[in-house]
Amino acid sequence: MNHFQNLIHDCLIETRHVEHAALLVTKSASISAVTSRFNLSPQNAQMFADAFKHLISAREHGFYFLERWYSCVRADKNSIYSKCEGHGLLLVKTALYIIVVTYNDAMHPSICVEAVEKLAEYLRVKGK
Repeated sequence: MNHFQNLIHDCLIETRHVEHAALLVTKSASISAVTSRFNLSPQNAQMFADAFKHLISAREHGFYFLERWYSCVRADKNSIYSKCEGHGLLLVKTALYIIVVTYNDAMHPSICVEAVEKLAEYLRVKGK
């Protein structure tokens, strides 16, 4: 496991309120780290990176991801939150990375959001 794999596992998956997680490079939309069994394609990664460039579209249309249509409930320059029938998809941007996470209906969305935002703040402080 690389450093970023360890980081997303320890800070996100270990909370037991994050189902899957990935770390994307903001500029290239390349995948730096991803949890096992998270089917994040390069096209999905690009869609998530582009969402921050087109916030109005993200708000209006949401995302079709993992065979679900996620409606957007929040979208600003740093965070995009969306949900679908108890499942959620969160995107949080830092200077260099986009954190992508999902949660399911057995998890608490508020704990998921808190964990992701804390990791994002840590990366922002580190200049990443």
